[in-house]
Amino acid sequence: MSAVPASAIVFAYHQVGVRCLRVLLDAGIDVRLVVTHRDAPGETLWFDSVAALAQQRGLRCITPGDPADPALLDAARGAAPDFLFSFYYRHMLGTELLGVPRRGAFNMHGSLLPAYRGRAPVNWAVLRGERETGATLHVMEAKPDSGPIVDQCAVPILIDDTAREVFDKVVVAAEIVLARSLPGLVAGHAPRRPQNLGAGSYFGGRRPEDGCIPAAAPGLQIHHLVRAVSPPYPGAFFRARGHRIAIHRTLPLPSAAGEPGKTFRLVASGDTLLLVGADGQPLRVLEAALDGTPLGPARLVEVFGAAVVEPEV
Repeated sequence: MSAVPASAIVFAYHQVGVRCLRVLLDAGIDVRLVVTHRDAPGETLWFDSVAALAQQRGLRCITPGDPADPALLDAARGAAPDFLFSFYYRHMLGTELLGVPRRGAFNMHGSLLPAYRGRAPVNWAVLRGERETGATLHVMEAKPDSGPIVDQCAVPILIDDTAREVFDKVVVAAEIVLARSLPGLVAGHAPRRPQNLGAGSYFGGRRPEDGCIPAAAPGLQIHHLVRAVSPPYPGAFFRARGHRIAIHRTLPLPSAAGEPGKTFRLVASGDTLLLVGADGQPLRVLEAALDGTPLGPARLVEVFGAAVVEPEV
């Protein structure tokens, strides 16, 4: 007689949610309930839909606005799951929900815990110039991202990787971690290694206005900010003479730094657009926009009547 498959309820959203839900289904997990979000009006949806996948696979799927809704707790209890999984679900889950599964609740986090606990871990890692991040499966506890680690997988961050490119790597790392952890979870012998929380920090969410480039920023700091918030995220920008200039992609140049200044400056140099940090570090601008339209060196000179433009301070 074949063994009864392990059962689960899944809280999921975004690309990690889609791919990890597919891993569970591929492994034969009996997914009895999927909880996801309604897409937010105005948000750039560059990722696949958990709700669409659930519908395609004939899974029960609900989209409660509040995870503390008693009806959600009733639905979770009614599913009587062995496991609860959270894959990029955007709300914290209360202790009552975490206590529903018989064999534990587990979250997939987009960093190498205990580093970059909290919100937007990939963006923060890129912003701070890290050269490595990854995905971590851990036990869910009342305090977010603090429970024992089951497994994690690292991915490299290249010096010119954008947050979107790093996120794509983290999605694959999350699949690897979940796929190789499931047999141990189901068998009951998966490792649970306590975190050293002192070795990492919590980070908060990011807002579109956080993409404003500080006037006195050095070149490498600007480069990391550009990479961390480039599309599909809201983007890095500054204002000059009433115009909004967005910088979408840069590349540090190996040439020696130029003269430092009080602010960074955008420079039309022949057929190249350069952004020179306040420390004199030059960046080649690979993609930029002026008030929403593509910006190159000729356009910069045409609009501003000069080859050098500094930010408003």
